[in-house]
Amino acid sequence: MATITAAEVFVTSPGRNFVTLRITTSDGVTGLGDATLNGRELSVASYLRDHLVPLLVGRDPARIEDMWHYLYKGAYWRRGPVTMTAISAVDTALWDIKGKVAGLPVYELLGGLAREGALVYGHASGADTAELLDDVARFKELGFRAIRAQAAVPGSPGSYGVRHGDGQGYEPAATALPDEQAWHTEDYLDFAPRYLTAVRERFGFGFHLLHDVHHRLTPTEAGQLGHRVEDLRLFWMEDPTPAELQENFRQVRAATRTPIAVGEVFNSIWDCQQLISERLIDYIRASVVHAGGITHLRRIFHLAELHQVRTGSHGATDLSPVSMSAAVHLDVTVPNFGIQEYMAHDPLTHEVFTPGYTYRDGALFPSQRPGLGVEFDEEAAARFPYDPKYLPVSRRRDGSVHDW
Repeated sequence: MATITAAEVFVTSPGRNFVTLRITTSDGVTGLGDATLNGRELSVASYLRDHLVPLLVGRDPARIEDMWHYLYKGAYWRRGPVTMTAISAVDTALWDIKGKVAGLPVYELLGGLAREGALVYGHASGADTAELLDDVARFKELGFRAIRAQAAVPGSPGSYGVRHGDGQGYEPAATALPDEQAWHTEDYLDFAPRYLTAVRERFGFGFHLLHDVHHRLTPTEAGQLGHRVEDLRLFWMEDPTPAELQENFRQVRAATRTPIAVGEVFNSIWDCQQLISERLIDYIRASVVHAGGITHLRRIFHLAELHQVRTGSHGATDLSPVSMSAAVHLDVTVPNFGIQEYMAHDPLTHEVFTPGYTYRDGALFPSQRPGLGVEFDEEAAARFPYDPKYLPVSRRRDGSVHDW
């Protein structure tokens, strides 16, 4: 029986910060897991090095389910983003190892293909409506069949979700201290329906149009927005209101027919149990890296399937190519797949990671290589030291900091 002989944690910043776990077995097989928690990367790195790595050595890497419960329940202090991200890294690395030992890509171990590829959406944005429309055109030229549209609210040039400068993408964690961005709900509610209407007027209905609210509305305001944009046939309205109170989504659901997506900040099935079982949402956005790895995210997706809720996993650049690869391997196996968020990584990232997926014609396709199909260059990683960066913070005009 093979055992785990080593577990190493790497912190690197090729374009943005990533935390990577590499587990090695007595047979010389290695597996990779992503442990990146945007803006709190070092907390997870410490949790792994100081608390989980000592527990792994000598254990059987094939016992993935047992390992998950051992790490989750053995800590006593359960859930939370740091704990669940660390467990995710271990779980994903063990699935990678299992696939390599079997000589099969991970999707084969999860039941095989339910579809050939995973439909993805890209992020179009602009400083104003005209710039947004040009960016939507760019994504359509790249073959995207689903596009998220965001424009900077007038008077709020730092609007979250909008790229800055001449780059092709955007990285929201971009400053050494949190960027305190002005926010005024009334301006947003007036402007967003107008620029989304402009997108439909120019490009029509031949593609999926998505929009992210970033948790910044009350349930009443979210219902109003969803009602106003119903004729635009959005694929979804994402994160319309904070989800700490799951029952608040009853009010949003009652007010609009616009599909609702939420969950990228969720860490476990208990964060979304009510949302799914009462079908208060249409898409669950939990991700491999933050919701307990492949093992636990499958549980969430299976619960969602029972209630006709589809998947729509988070896939911004704070997921390294390791967890993006894991996400795609899972996406192509679940019957209730909806869509996968996809932001291309900085070219520097690919000096460190070789992804286990390819993009073409608006979809991601998993690697045929054993395991997750990801390769990690330790020497390249050492060239990119940790670079502290934080997500922005909304500050309303009265000076208060809250997100609704």
